[in-house]
Amino acid sequence: MSRLLLTHVPQARRQYYGDRALARLHELVEVKLHEGDAPLDAKGLITAAQDVDFIIADRATPVPAEVFSALPKLKVVMRSAIDIRNIDQAAASKAGVLVAHAEAGFVPSVVELTVGLLVDLSRGMSRAAAAYHRGEKPEIRVGRQLGGSTVGIIGYGRISRALAPVLATLGMKVLVSDPYAQVDDRRFEKRDLPALMAESDYVVCLAIANEETENLVNAAAFARMKPDAFFINMSRGNLVDEKALLQVLTENRIAGAAMDVGRAADQMPSPELARLENVIATPHIGGLTPPASESQAFDTVRQVEALVKGEVPPGAANLEDWTRRG
Repeated sequence: MSRLLLTHVPQARRQYYGDRALARLHELVEVKLHEGDAPLDAKGLITAAQDVDFIIADRATPVPAEVFSALPKLKVVMRSAIDIRNIDQAAASKAGVLVAHAEAGFVPSVVELTVGLLVDLSRGMSRAAAAYHRGEKPEIRVGRQLGGSTVGIIGYGRISRALAPVLATLGMKVLVSDPYAQVDDRRFEKRDLPALMAESDYVVCLAIANEETENLVNAAAFARMKPDAFFINMSRGNLVDEKALLQVLTENRIAGAAMDVGRAADQMPSPELARLENVIATPHIGGLTPPASESQAFDTVRQVEALVKGEVPPGAANLEDWTRRG
């Protein structure tokens, strides 16, 4: 029977993997669990993965080049997520190890949280609740209605394509900026990034994270925003020049921001931004719902099912370089 290491710490295993998916893994392979409280570093991963055929790595566990050379039996590294940037894919390919990712089972959950943040920014719900919790009377402020406002969405991938119709149904004018995507829905209008930043009452960042989009939303982009506009980041922290965002927020040059991601550990919002009064921050929980987590966990289960049958698993990222098939 093949052997597999699941790298999640116990809490992450409960939150991001789940009992049903784990039970199915036990039926397919011999499963080794990481029971420590801290994520595995490269040295710990090498020690834990001795004599395993497969690894399912969580987002807090890096899989650098030295792992592949130190584990000659290793055939496949999987992620129960789309993002595989914590795995050195070039090194994996050089070593002949397959890298596989899950599909976007988190889309509905992220869309719902995004809508919630838009409403909170507009109506001040968390601000009022915090004042009540402190025993204070909240300041009564006039809110903004989403219907009739303009929202600009940066990036037109899976989440954007699910979010945009929801916002249009609420009566929002939807603008989209993505140089690589065709926008076929006539309810939405395509803009370049400068125009989108200037026209939008809300800017939602949902572009993919790569070298091209590093600091995509920079000081020049923020300078184009309306003073009463809001910025929302639901993608990755490295798309945003956080120093520039901090400046426009502290100088009140935009109305506020919301974020579920950032450049802090585990892709969480940066504390320097999260502490600001005109910021709503959540700790990278966009996909943290049972349906979303289980969907992606079962993607890895299906990959293992294929592997034990001698088949190519779904989600393979470097199939042409996979030589350690066993």
